[in-house]
Amino acid sequence: MLDFIYYPVSWILWVWHKAFSFVLAPDSGLTWTLSVVFLVFTLRAILYKPFVKQVRTTRQMQELQPQIKALQKKYSNDRQRQATEMQKLQKEHGFNPLMGCLPMLLQVPVFIGLFHVLRSFNRTGTGFGQLGLTPEENAQLGNYAFSPDDVQSFLSARIFNAPISSWITQPMESLQAFTVDGGALPSRLDIAVVAIPLMVIAGIATHFNSRASVARQSAQAAAAPQAAIMNKLALYVFPLGVMVGGPFLPIAILLYWVSNNVWTYGQQHLVFRKIDHEEEEKRQAALARRNENAPKPGARPTKNKKKGGAAAAAGADAEPASEDSSNDDTTAQAGDVSLKKPDAQGTGKASGPSTPKPGSRPKNSKRKRR
Repeated sequence: MLDFIYYPVSWILWVWHKAFSFVLAPDSGLTWTLSVVFLVFTLRAILYKPFVKQVRTTRQMQELQPQIKALQKKYSNDRQRQATEMQKLQKEHGFNPLMGCLPMLLQVPVFIGLFHVLRSFNRTGTGFGQLGLTPEENAQLGNYAFSPDDVQSFLSARIFNAPISSWITQPMESLQAFTVDGGALPSRLDIAVVAIPLMVIAGIATHFNSRASVARQSAQAAAAPQAAIMNKLALYVFPLGVMVGGPFLPIAILLYWVSNNVWTYGQQHLVFRKIDHEEEEKRQAALARRNENAPKPGARPTKNKKKGGAAAAAGADAEPASEDSSNDDTTAQAGDVSLKKPDAQGTGKASGPSTPKPGSRPKNSKRKRR
């Protein structure tokens, strides 16, 4: 049903096993251990870009948190309008909430595929994914990309006397599959000696990875109720879940979990440092542009200089115009004198109010009223 997941996972594991078989023994536990570890590294390298997108989306979510809260408060009584405005805000800023959880969602089928492929090396048990085969029948059956010889090689691989695909609570009849090549029956103590330290390391690594992620959150984002609950789950419940579920997981799965956390821890610091450097460069560039546009100390702003120059030019243009207008007034006054009509006595005085002579001061209107 999920062959489109099982086959790619098995092929990547097969390639790494063949690669390490050139320098190590094909049946060696170290060869298969390195194959599982580099299978994890290969899958995480494929998911590197989605992880970077996840980090950027998380930071963008923190930046938009004040606006999101404002919308929630504004449309608290109208859920449909609130959802519409939220989608509009996300579209304006190019924000996609799915990218925040995409890497985690992609790792789920990978984990399921690896778990199934590793368990399918030993199908002597009963239950989901098991066929109830005898140890001899199981050794003659291939496993996706692996041939029957590869299956026998995997079953004979040991880490400190513990088969790489065994787990602490594995039924005894299923443990018989590891003896088909003449090997000794592994004891639960042998398996626990390898599995328990891996469980503890996996739990601690999960805690520290979650701690690093929580430390990167802003105080406002961490104070949100949903974020606070998720942080507690990531810091304490998930690491504890690895340790509680460890006895039911094959040693190879525990190796996957440890190596996955090691990769995540290093990748987080690398990606966060890169993004912090990019944001710092953007801040410095914005500060430099602002300093270039700001006026120098003691210098007048450019706009004031332009206004002063325009006012001076306007004043210069206005002065000749006033002189011309005074000349025109004088000419008009002279013309008015020459056009005076004689009064009834023929005195030649103007019948209207007297007009001042050219160059003379006009009489004060107050003196006339007096």
